[in-house]
Amino acid sequence: MPRTARIALNRPLRRLFDYLVPEGMQVTRGQRVQIPFGRQQLTGLVVETDVEPPAGITLKTISHALEDWQALPPETFELLSWASTYYQHPLGECLFTALPPALRRGRPAREKEEDSWTAKSSGSELPANAHRQKALLQWMSQQPGPASTSAIIKAGFTRAQVTGLAGKELIEKAQQDHNQAGALLSPDLRPTLTPAQQNAASQLPAGRKGFDATLLYGITGSGKTEIYLHYLKERLTDTGQALVLVPEINLTPQTVARFRHYFGDRIVVWHSALNDGERLNTWLKVRRGQPVILIGTRSAVLLPFTGLETIIVDEEHDSSYKQGEGFRYSGRDLAVYRAHLNKCPIILGSATPSLESYHNARQDKYRLVKLEERAKKAVPPTLSLLDIRSRPLEGGLSRPALNAIRDTLDRGEQALVFVNRRGYAPVMMCFDCGHMVECPRCDTRLTYHRRDRAMRCHHCDYQAAATSHCPKCQSEAFKPVGQGTERTEDTLAEAFPAVPVVRVDRDSTQRKGSIQAILDKVNSGAPCVLVGTQMLAKGHDFPNVTLVVVVNADGGLFSVDFRAPEQLIQTLLQVSGRAGRGSKAGKVLIQTCHSDHPLLKSLCTENYLSIADQLMAEREQGQFPPFRHMAIFRAEADTMQNSLELLDAIKPSASGPGIETWGPLPALIARRADRHRAQLVLLSNQRGRLNAVLAGICQHLDQQKLPPKVKWMVDVDPLEIG
Repeated sequence: MPRTARIALNRPLRRLFDYLVPEGMQVTRGQRVQIPFGRQQLTGLVVETDVEPPAGITLKTISHALEDWQALPPETFELLSWASTYYQHPLGECLFTALPPALRRGRPAREKEEDSWTAKSSGSELPANAHRQKALLQWMSQQPGPASTSAIIKAGFTRAQVTGLAGKELIEKAQQDHNQAGALLSPDLRPTLTPAQQNAASQLPAGRKGFDATLLYGITGSGKTEIYLHYLKERLTDTGQALVLVPEINLTPQTVARFRHYFGDRIVVWHSALNDGERLNTWLKVRRGQPVILIGTRSAVLLPFTGLETIIVDEEHDSSYKQGEGFRYSGRDLAVYRAHLNKCPIILGSATPSLESYHNARQDKYRLVKLEERAKKAVPPTLSLLDIRSRPLEGGLSRPALNAIRDTLDRGEQALVFVNRRGYAPVMMCFDCGHMVECPRCDTRLTYHRRDRAMRCHHCDYQAAATSHCPKCQSEAFKPVGQGTERTEDTLAEAFPAVPVVRVDRDSTQRKGSIQAILDKVNSGAPCVLVGTQMLAKGHDFPNVTLVVVVNADGGLFSVDFRAPEQLIQTLLQVSGRAGRGSKAGKVLIQTCHSDHPLLKSLCTENYLSIADQLMAEREQGQFPPFRHMAIFRAEADTMQNSLELLDAIKPSASGPGIETWGPLPALIARRADRHRAQLVLLSNQRGRLNAVLAGICQHLDQQKLPPKVKWMVDVDPLEIG
């Protein structure tokens, strides 16, 4: 009998394709192959071998194997197969997510070779005027190992100087060894732990083998990173791999710098800002089993590790770990399952743990380790509510807040102003006719960006030129309403002209390296005012920031999303934690129109876990996650009727024993980019029952011929409703 193989393609198809294996070719699960598909040649991944194809079908033959080894080793393949079933996403797209873009396109799985050089001479043979070539030889002699051409150029020398020295045989190419991670030349440094940190570190899992999940609750500024570093120094073997997940690209540079100080060249990075060559090189190091410590964003959890000994998830509560489109997986949850498959420990760290993780700790599924003292004798900041009812505001700031900023700057310290909305103002309104400019493609208003004189939609990226008069009645009483980071920045620049005002949001950090330049400016310690969105609330260490002002804390108090109170408290505590991280005491002013709200009052008097206990009791009473499992079917079409009809059609299949349904109803933003969106929410006490119902509905929908322009998707464990 001829041999066959079942192949997955990088297509949104919930099916696999059978092919004949050429005589003499050996293929195995997880291997990349080239196959004919219609008139194209596509890259596929082998899922099974020696399968029995359906009767009456003539199979095509695999063209060739792209490698003689598995691109996805068994544990990675099992992880992605499980994720495909759990998140109800086509297996092919899940598997290809673990490959770098170059390999998805069928490129060879080899690095772009770069020459490295070693010096053979001191340069005494060179003529007296060959100053730069002598300097290059001297620089190379000071390096701990071979120097790559790119490193030489980065140090200020030229390719011509390298070529000249090579031609004179004063330098030679170094031999490449792909089985080593590089020169692991970090000094044997270990972070010095405080007694509180030592106590927390002693409670972490001691063994290298066996699954063990720990939730490390450490208040802001308590030194969780030092504990991570200490743990890896103590537990990671010289040949083992480790994965450190961070939620944002912008956190990667400073995290990498701290880890490189202790681990040198073992540190590699993975995030979306890398080019294709950089991603391929990192992927190959991981796949070869080189002893790397990989620091990356959520997709790093999918890489083909073969020697993984430890996983660390920093800021585990952060919503950035949940993919928002396509393959809607949670990087944090897959990291836990990956640790289970790899039989290795995982540490989930946060000052504001998610209620899901905290629930697992209360159920003894995770070990709970508490770190409730700040490092270096720093004390937590004092939080106070500033009632702004009936107070005049300037750029969203009250007079007491401005006075507090002035006092901070006069003492030579830094202040941070948190505004959770970018742009100049969220609304442009005519004060004569009441007209407000709305997005023509979405059910939302355009945000005014004064710097660019533009009106932008932050949901579909629609953009129009801003005008100084009302487009409806032509009145000049057309003014911005509300505040964004740009408006607050202008107000502060006018109030404090002698100090720099630094804005940190998605608009100001688009250029490569811009966030690092901003952080360098702030870390200099000179007096300044930081203005920013949630980007400032995540993990940054600003020793001279002693005051934090939250412009408006009321946004999450009255939301229809049951997660809003949790997210509000997490954001406020995270941004508050930027204050007083050095030797000086910190202070936080939270502007609000609801200073008597119980949640805000608790924020000022209790720690996070006490508030989490209160929120957990509310969740349990309402039977929301984590006490029940949730999934959402979302539909979008050219009309709302088509979206609702699709969800109405599948609702009978979703209703049944052990399943509760809500809807279908229009989404909170019902029209987005001219697509009308609706949703059907499913809840169940039984995860297996919910997954079986989801799988049945997905299979049914795949077999239906839907009306044109109607799309659907399923979101398991959603982080937002709407």
